[in-house]
Amino acid sequence: MEAGNSTEVPQFLLLGLPEDPALQPVLFGLFLSMYLVTVLGNLLIILAISSDPHLHTPMYFFLSQLSCVDICFTSTTVPKMLVNIQTQRKDISYVGCLTQVYFLMAFAGLEDFLLTVMAYDRYVAVCHPLHYTAVMNPRLCGLLVLACWFTVFWVSLLHTLLMLRLTFCAGTKIQHFFCELGQVLKVACSDPFINNIAVYVATALLVVFPLTGVLFSYSQIISSIARMASTEGRYKAFSTCGSHLSVVSLFYVTSLGVYLSTAVTHSSQRSSIASVMYTVVTPMLNPFIYSMRNRDVKGALGRLLS
Repeated sequence: MEAGNSTEVPQFLLLGLPEDPALQPVLFGLFLSMYLVTVLGNLLIILAISSDPHLHTPMYFFLSQLSCVDICFTSTTVPKMLVNIQTQRKDISYVGCLTQVYFLMAFAGLEDFLLTVMAYDRYVAVCHPLHYTAVMNPRLCGLLVLACWFTVFWVSLLHTLLMLRLTFCAGTKIQHFFCELGQVLKVACSDPFINNIAVYVATALLVVFPLTGVLFSYSQIISSIARMASTEGRYKAFSTCGSHLSVVSLFYVTSLGVYLSTAVTHSSQRSSIASVMYTVVTPMLNPFIYSMRNRDVKGALGRLLS
């Protein structure tokens, strides 16, 4: 097929989901249930934090931001996937694909940055408890969140604009259930060299830099806990970080699983399964981790529901 200008491509075909008709109702029910649980769970966390004055602290402010991002992140892919399953279609418009790429990058980057900011908050709370209130003041918390949003949305916009210069063949097939940036660049008919360079730069900015911040914060936290003489003090310090550490581990393990499955195997099905863990399962589990491992959140949820 002859390549044309990318703006003339009417649609892409998403081929990441199984084509067996017998599996379609099962997949639809499964993903719909997971999506509803994700939205409801994160919404309850946001409502519990906003309604309980005891939770109006930096840690829970960042947690409410993380829950908001989780809702937006999963809403970028799952509704379109549910529509395609229900209508037994696999198409997505060119504009819709670019929109998915933009918001997927933005919300994935926001998740990275917010987890780093939360790690810094825990570092100050454990290593400098006497200065915590002065350091983590409302103004700094607001500026940190604004900086996160500002950075990721401009980086995502840059990638989207760079994609406009690419050309695609008519009827382009993407071996995924959503428009993931790497998969879209693979099927471009023109040379994506500049886009690939931008991907490496964005990976350093949105992944390596935040992960380094998380590792540094927890290295300082562990060192501080190890110097504590009281066992009770160690347990209390570690308990304040337990939920966040669980969420960080889940996020980066699933992200690493997506990267390895894409780099090591050429199986689109395995890559899609890994991406489901990253885009659907992780946002669904985050509210459960915080509600089960955090006594304050659990109490606030109980008061909210009663």
